Amino acid sequence: MSKLLKEVIFHNGLKMPIVGLGTWQSPPEQVIAAVDTALEMGYRHIDTAFLYRNEAEIGKTLKKWFDSGKLKREDVFIVTKLPHKGNRAESVEKYLKKSLEALQLSYVDLYLIHNPVGVQDSDTELFPKDESGNFLLDLNTDHVSLWKAMEKQVDLGRTRSIGLSNFNSRQIARIVKAARIKPANLQVELHVYFQQRELVAFCKALDITVCAYGPLGSPGLADFIKNSGNGAGMGDFPSEDPLKDPVVNRIAEKHNKTAAQVLLRHIMQREIVVIPKSVTPSRIKENFQVFDFELTKEEMEELDSLDRRNKGRKFNRQLNHPEYPFAEPY
Repeated sequence: MSKLLKEVIFHNGLKMPIVGLGTWQSPPEQVIAAVDTALEMGYRHIDTAFLYRNEAEIGKTLKKWFDSGKLKREDVFIVTKLPHKGNRAESVEKYLKKSLEALQLSYVDLYLIHNPVGVQDSDTELFPKDESGNFLLDLNTDHVSLWKAMEKQVDLGRTRSIGLSNFNSRQIARIVKAARIKPANLQVELHVYFQQRELVAFCKALDITVCAYGPLGSPGLADFIKNSGNGAGMGDFPSEDPLKDPVVNRIAEKHNKTAAQVLLRHIMQREIVVIPKSVTPSRIKENFQVFDFELTKEEMEELDSLDRRNKGRKFNRQLNHPEYPFAEPY
């Protein structure tokens, strides 16, 4: 792969920048400056979701840039996602409209089903719970009817492409078989300790592009879960930090780059999109300075060997739902 590759191409011909700004865990009061910094640095891909509770602030920043004439709407690739509580056909339009209103946009470039598991709808809670604190699951989640409702939003012009997040191969195959408009992208946890090789190959065979969330290994996840008090069902998960891995750091030193840049580059050279999250200007800049070097074949193989397969997965909330995706190999 040439180091000049800056985008991946969907089956419908639309292009997604290979590096985007992730905004999960970005508080509303900080995400405005983060998006501003990213756009100044040259990012043209912003990833958010209804669940992140920061779409309105992102929308204000985008509007400022569009109104100033510095950027046109078509210059920026915007991704958002249908929440778990919207996982039924009749709710798709409602939640996409809410996201578009918050983002102050007439369309998004990519709309994803955030998770294959559905929960009951609620006007006040993102994840409604019963008196015992258990999630109120919607056990009747029907992916085929849900996907047909997603297709309708393409027809209506509210999103240019549609895709999936956190789905396994069986669930993807079911949707592809029934689809009139095929998924353009799958967004999943993917980093050097959890490389998702089987799932990536599966998607490539179906001409579905892949986007990696947590591409740096989410070193702050454990503290975030602990501090949020929302760790029920997460169980024990790996706390090892790829940014401190000796192999990664040796390669970084050789290229006069940071460990983060090497981790991102490793994924990008697999033609996978990365959306590193940061609200720190220096790191936002650092995460975008990944187009001026290339890892050798030997370095790629060294990094490939760090894969821990499913033992490296961090995002693994256990839910007793028929569409829980992570009980299968990939």
